[in-house]
Amino acid sequence: MIEQAEITHHIQKHILGVLLHQRTARFRDMRAPRVDTNLYSYHLTQLVKGGLVKKVDGGYSLDTKGLAYVDRLNADKLFIRPQPKIVTMAVIQNGFGDVLMYQKWRQPFIERWTLPFGKVHNDDESITIAAQREVNEKVGAIDVTLRHAGDAYIRVHDSNATIITMLAHVFHGEVADFTPADHLQWIKLRDLESYDTAPAIKEIVARTLFRDPFFFEEYDADLVK
Repeated sequence: MIEQAEITHHIQKHILGVLLHQRTARFRDMRAPRVDTNLYSYHLTQLVKGGLVKKVDGGYSLDTKGLAYVDRLNADKLFIRPQPKIVTMAVIQNGFGDVLMYQKWRQPFIERWTLPFGKVHNDDESITIAAQREVNEKVGAIDVTLRHAGDAYIRVHDSNATIITMLAHVFHGEVADFTPADHLQWIKLRDLESYDTAPAIKEIVARTLFRDPFFFEEYDADLVK
């Protein structure tokens, strides 16, 4: 995934704003009013060096990093708008029906219990492959076939503000014999209610175990500090 810090300089924002609405633009058409030519040229050069803008026949256009950057922008005010994370999440059970979970070691929701999950990467060839990769990273080598059980859209609120939004592709799998590492634990379904879990995790486990062909649910939760 291409990561790019937010552009804050007004001249560079103006250049990107022009290219946001044009396939190509000439040098003179990207200069903001009342900006010195040398200063404008300097900032255009910085965008070219950074891989956001490239020289093409007829002028300039967005380069690879620039295309990825403007895809995240508010088109009117040119600031980066927070967007939902897209993750995979796995409900893995053993022969007793226990669910494999781990305690988070970082914020948000540090020390709270959750399912093996992680962000989908741009280079993942499919959602299923992304889920298997995350299971391998969080759990280790495990012989499990994952089934895409459904999707869950999670919103976490603090007072009147929505601080986290997440679309989780939820998978289900079963393993016959697996001894978890120290950071993992098999949790019995009857005991799950007593665990301090990340938002919507208990509800997602319950919904997944309905075993519908496919489900979609939305969950709103309040932040618990």
